[in-house]
Amino acid sequence: MHAPNQPCAGTKRFATSVAVAGLTLATAVLVGCEPPASTPPTAEHSHTSTDTRAPVPTNRIDIPPAVRGNLGVTFATVERRNVESTLRLPGSFETIPSARRDYATAMAGRVQLLVKQFEAVSAGTPLYRLDAPQWREVQQSIATAAATLQQARATVDAMAPIQAAHHRHEATLQASVDLWTVRLEELDAIRQAGGGRLGDRNAARASLALAKAELADVQERDAELVAEQISAEANLGAARADLDLCLNAAAALLDMSTDTIKALVPTTEGPQPRWRLIETIEVQALRSGVVSVLDATDGSWVDAHATVLQVVDPDALRFHAVGLQSDLDVLRDGLPARIINPDSAGPTTDTPMSGPLQLGLGGDASDRTINVFVTPDGLASWARPGVSAQLEVVTDSSSTSELAIPLSAVQKDGLQRVIFRRDPNNPDVAIRVDADLGRNDGRWVEVLSGLADGDEVVLDGGFQLMLATSTGGGHAKGGHFHADGTWHEGEH
Repeated sequence: MHAPNQPCAGTKRFATSVAVAGLTLATAVLVGCEPPASTPPTAEHSHTSTDTRAPVPTNRIDIPPAVRGNLGVTFATVERRNVESTLRLPGSFETIPSARRDYATAMAGRVQLLVKQFEAVSAGTPLYRLDAPQWREVQQSIATAAATLQQARATVDAMAPIQAAHHRHEATLQASVDLWTVRLEELDAIRQAGGGRLGDRNAARASLALAKAELADVQERDAELVAEQISAEANLGAARADLDLCLNAAAALLDMSTDTIKALVPTTEGPQPRWRLIETIEVQALRSGVVSVLDATDGSWVDAHATVLQVVDPDALRFHAVGLQSDLDVLRDGLPARIINPDSAGPTTDTPMSGPLQLGLGGDASDRTINVFVTPDGLASWARPGVSAQLEVVTDSSSTSELAIPLSAVQKDGLQRVIFRRDPNNPDVAIRVDADLGRNDGRWVEVLSGLADGDEVVLDGGFQLMLATSTGGGHAKGGHFHADGTWHEGEH
């Protein structure tokens, strides 16, 4: 019999077997939770971030909007261009000579500025006033000429009644001569008849002689009156011309028309000509523009012919480029040309600036360059005097255009050149493509294969994509970008 409360030997062996079996099962369960690295996962196994398997090589990379925003990814559309027949010339914008207008003083005086620098003005805007003592002298000369003209006109007007009275006097004397002539003939007839008195005949003869003498004096006065009439009319013409010259000079000083300064203005003392009422000379803008330079300060005294300010039309620009004299055989007037912003690596959304090419009259013998100009049909927002840009001139428009992309869209991965094509079916995916390129003009490069019309390639941000997909051994790495722009190898 067994002692109480003591297990038998069989019981002990059974308990030991159960314990060993339980430990073995637990060990098997723990080991089965993570297969060894050499054991491939089953199809049902869920991949976790601890998976150390090598990623499957791919040439596609996810670029969702958040990634594009953080990396600054932009795209350029494939264009057809005459890469081989396009010349690129450096240059800058400049103001055409007729766009600048200097406003100078015609006489010395004190200046009162009415505008500020860089202020936009339109035609008729007052620019400054000039208080010039010499203007008073001009007004005095006009007044003197006007008075002289008035006197000359009065003299001419008085000649008509004087001549009329003279003619009446002459007619009276002629009648007296005729009367005494008839009387003397009557007395001669009476004498021949044996009658009459000698004293009457002598008195009549004396009266006739006196009347003839007075008539001769009056006739001599006729010539003098004609001469005086001619002189008075000449003086009137001279006075009128003198006044016109004074008014024209004043109009030029005031930059007004002669009719404007002659126009009568109502005043408390009656109508007065405008030139008499002007105390200071007000200079107005002749056309719209921007006040670029102020050469005088407000309230300063300036000499005659001194420049007060300058107004420039900011839209009157042309592009001045420099070409090589060796290209004169292909450059000619009228060639189509485009002005490109050099700060933009590829196509720009600004209004394109284009226009016909115009060769300059000279060049630089030491640099062997030639000046060329283009007046664009329209101006982009960044066009300013002195801003540098580049000119694209198509020297042969009949040549075949090729597919081309900006040269800056091409990335170098070691000895390999790659581009990133935007997936036309999924705009959030970029496809790495080995670049098959041809000729380039320093900005655009011909694409021989791999792209089609309408495709987009990564412009800005391509370098980061190249680093993320760099081929270390000839195979593209698998991976993904996070929204913050960081790159992780492997898939999620």
